[in-house]
Amino acid sequence: MEYGTGGGGSAGGSDNHDGGGDNRRKNRYHRHTAYQIQRLESMFKEYAHPDEKMRLQLSRELGLAPRQIKFWFQNRRTQMKAQSERADNCSLRAENDKIRCENIAIREALKNVICPSCGGPPVAEDSYFDEQKLRMENAQLKEELDRVSSIAAKYIGRPISQLPPVQPIHLSSLDLSMASFGGHSMSGPSLDLDLLHGSSTAIPSLPFQPLNITDMDKSLMADIAGNAMDELIRLLQTNEPLWMKSATDGRDVLNLESYERIFPRANAHLKNPNIRIEASRDSGVVIMNGLALVDMFMDSNKWVELFPTIVSRARTVEVISSGLLGGQNGSLQLQIEQGSWAIVDVSYELPQHNQFPSQCRAQRLPSGCLIQDMPNGYSKVTWIEHFEIEDKSPIHRLYRDLIHSGLAFGAERWLATLQRTCERFACLMVTGSSTRDLGGVIPSPDGKRSMMKLAQRMVNNFCASINPSNGHQWTTLSGTNEFEVRATLHKSTDPGQPNGVVLSAATTISLPIPPQNVFNFFRDERTRPQWDVLSNQNPVQEVAHIANGSHPGNCISVLRAYNTSQNNMLILQESCIDSSGSLVVYCPVDLPAINIAMSGEDPSYIPLLPSGFTISPDGRPEQVQSGGDGGASTSSNTSSMGSLITVVFQILVSSLPSAKMSPESVTTVNNLIGSTVHQIKAALNCSTTS
Repeated sequence: MEYGTGGGGSAGGSDNHDGGGDNRRKNRYHRHTAYQIQRLESMFKEYAHPDEKMRLQLSRELGLAPRQIKFWFQNRRTQMKAQSERADNCSLRAENDKIRCENIAIREALKNVICPSCGGPPVAEDSYFDEQKLRMENAQLKEELDRVSSIAAKYIGRPISQLPPVQPIHLSSLDLSMASFGGHSMSGPSLDLDLLHGSSTAIPSLPFQPLNITDMDKSLMADIAGNAMDELIRLLQTNEPLWMKSATDGRDVLNLESYERIFPRANAHLKNPNIRIEASRDSGVVIMNGLALVDMFMDSNKWVELFPTIVSRARTVEVISSGLLGGQNGSLQLQIEQGSWAIVDVSYELPQHNQFPSQCRAQRLPSGCLIQDMPNGYSKVTWIEHFEIEDKSPIHRLYRDLIHSGLAFGAERWLATLQRTCERFACLMVTGSSTRDLGGVIPSPDGKRSMMKLAQRMVNNFCASINPSNGHQWTTLSGTNEFEVRATLHKSTDPGQPNGVVLSAATTISLPIPPQNVFNFFRDERTRPQWDVLSNQNPVQEVAHIANGSHPGNCISVLRAYNTSQNNMLILQESCIDSSGSLVVYCPVDLPAINIAMSGEDPSYIPLLPSGFTISPDGRPEQVQSGGDGGASTSSNTSSMGSLITVVFQILVSSLPSAKMSPESVTTVNNLIGSTVHQIKAALNCSTTS
């Protein structure tokens, strides 16, 4: 870059021979006369950007070279710009100080506010929490009404007509409905069989235990975070010798010898020999700008939205350092340069704290991501996952290869999930019509967004129902050589779910078929009668189709069965796929509820009880394809010949909160899952397990 002051030193001549240095030295320290400066200043006030004719006139009048005139005006404009910026900075700083003082004064005044009606302190909750409290109270009142009605019905010998519910949405009692299937088997009296030994059927989610973080812990956390950030940046920006390309799939593999030499750790010689290391790195383009990504990563509530298939819940326990003036640059997140951010995660074990006992002990070594803005508004994200894991019990045989391959919890899965989720956010923000509306049932973009929000809640509900960290205890109902069925009971009080006791049952099978083929089989409405045992082999028609990603498999569908007895029942289905796996989630929704969502109204009160499938590679790369030479974000050059399929059903056992699991319900869910698995294998020509 050339600055005006750089050329001013040679304005007196262009001779580069010997002796020219003395002339340049004299010209460099030449000072203009008072008259010259006065004349230049008066011209600058009138013309800050004089043209060539004006500069020639001034040079003849003042006896200066035209280049000297040109550079003087350049330097004067630069000086004026700097003075203006300093003045603006001082003004903004004073205004900022004034606003900060006003903010402090307002905060102090709010502490002494008195409610004019009762004379007490004001309520700190906002309207959102007030609404949530009212919803919880309504759910409790409905439970009390159901209990009183059931008691009264015993005395008068017939059911009592209940008051109409607040929400005008009902789950129809149809054979196709997963939510009502278990209700038919509960027509007889319950035999009070509780599958969850030592606990009731109503199992609340585990609350976060309060942590006692001392000042010493905070100081240690800050030091560990700083060191972890330094290590992460080196891992992100260094290739060899820290990272090597895998000969089998082309993924980045950490060279443990180089790592331990560059980052030596204390007591490394005392390391448990049973500990295994998982380290992976991946990079790719994400359809979101860097600052928006950083804001979402810094909000713990957004992690479940960004990674619904990985993170079941997250919470900010305590902010150790909020950064300068409350900015985003804290101890765990650092803006490296303009348009680039690094976010680091590292484990810190508090003494005597073990809230989530599990079958393995995992310590996260410095991991995280580098976010770099791109000119097109997207971001390039480089992700690193680095763990030390000690398995306290053997890994299930079905998942052993998948976990040991690093695909289950590696950087590729995190990044692929982030890319797919951000694509979905982008589709949600598109104002134009991206729907293939076959029946004219989605009239506006608001209807499309409402349907997408409803489908997102359905997927989140599905993922939460099979996550073991939600506090539900899973019990094995039946086990054979082919598969075993596990189930859990929980009481549902969420306004977005049917009230009552819900049974979640699941099983996992392994098939020697590529995951992409299995995904296509499940999401295609033409093959649905081959596996949907509750559809009675009736064909299904797609009524509406909403794309929520670049892959054609990432979409939301509204399905209608060709069955005269099911005319008021539709099926909401969302399918999503990335390089780490796929989901097909569906839920029966009655026609009035679908109409509410399609018209653009708030779908939060529509009760959902989804079922579906998760599809993962089995982790055994038996065939290497030779056509892939792309970057690390695709990871498509390895073909896993097999798939792991988890079949999940949710059934409303009873609308009474005190209901127990009955033998009829156990038989029903076993038959339901068993029939589904056998029909899947028959349709895919897999008569035996792999």
